[in-house]
Amino acid sequence: MVLQESDSELEAGDPAPEFDLEGVDGETYSLDSFADDEALLVVFTCNHCPYAQAKFDLLNELAAEYDDVSVVGINPNDAAEYPDDSFEKMEAFVDEGKIEYDAYLRDESQAVARAYGAVCTPDPFLFEREDGTFRLAYHGRLDDAPNPDDEPSRFQIREAIDAVLAGESLDLEWQPSRGCSIKWKED
Repeated sequence: MVLQESDSELEAGDPAPEFDLEGVDGETYSLDSFADDEALLVVFTCNHCPYAQAKFDLLNELAAEYDDVSVVGINPNDAAEYPDDSFEKMEAFVDEGKIEYDAYLRDESQAVARAYGAVCTPDPFLFEREDGTFRLAYHGRLDDAPNPDDEPSRFQIREAIDAVLAGESLDLEWQPSRGCSIKWKED
């Protein structure tokens, strides 16, 4: 397992890159699917990474707690090399209740992960809707627990969501998210 830190090239205020991805529910999702939300939390994640698994409960809670925010998990990992990250296993995780996000999507081509500059799982990007466009408000750690078994004492993602929903400026240092490297396909 390679520990990776995110170094996205997206900057505050940048529009969310478009996507058109299949969800485990059989629906196809794009940014327009979430147009009624005040904010959109896109998290590049997967099934097998212990860092990603450690955040399943937090992301499920966020999805249930915030009516004006959609939590979208996107799995870009190479499922041929990492079968636990296959679409079928993603469906099983949802069916078993391990993952209860607003949408769990498969980035088979890995083009969406590349467009966002995602490098690890989990790698969260919080966008706020401004004049019909989702713009990057926060990219960084979900919480301050550096390792999967650590208990967090601070939840930066909650602070960021609360500030966005309150229309307040976000005074939060963007610390790189940490996790397993995205499992890129060989070209």
